Amino acid sequence: MTYTIKQAWHEVGGLSKPSKMPSYGYSLSAFKCKVGTKLRNIANSTCSDCYALKGRYVFPNVQEALDRRMDRLLTNPKWVEAMAFLINHYSTKGGVFRWHDSGDLQSLDHLQKIVAIAELTPSVRHWLPTREVGIVQEYKKQIGDFPNNLIVRISATMINGLPHKFHKHTSTVSTDKEFDMGWTCPASKQDNKCGTCRACWDSNVDNVTYPLH
Repeated sequence: MTYTIKQAWHEVGGLSKPSKMPSYGYSLSAFKCKVGTKLRNIANSTCSDCYALKGRYVFPNVQEALDRRMDRLLTNPKWVEAMAFLINHYSTKGGVFRWHDSGDLQSLDHLQKIVAIAELTPSVRHWLPTREVGIVQEYKKQIGDFPNNLIVRISATMINGLPHKFHKHTSTVSTDKEFDMGWTCPASKQDNKCGTCRACWDSNVDNVTYPLH
């Protein structure tokens, strides 16, 4: 099917454009996170002071938009096709796309849809951060490896915690340089923006450490 931008936008419920990111992204309500909801009640967890549960994220119109995206994801059979159309439209060759600047994976089916989109957008590098270890493990057990242009990073659950060992690509959060592992995100030193850095999307970078902010 051939879409117009307006039609595809309607089918997926819209995209997000975080000021930090060099590209469009896709977000869901952080109130719907499964693992994250449990971690929010644990002191010093990486979800205990979630940025996506305050500020503009909790404005009624924003939550309405995020809920609309969730509904399209769960119910619209055209979601994969329309999302791939939008990503291809907005991304130049060698472009990047970030999944879930807020929110997280909801199910194995959700992850499989993202994989399908990555396969339909081969010139775009996708970054999917997640704390849904069980879903990723189930995918790898049932299906196998991810496409080369999709970097799934398992996020550490505790501040200054170690990265997960079962998966190659990970991320951690640190309060001090002594806890930094692998590549340290430079955003805090460059106006809270990615700038030219693309480490999160780089398959050669095993772990990315984000300084706590």
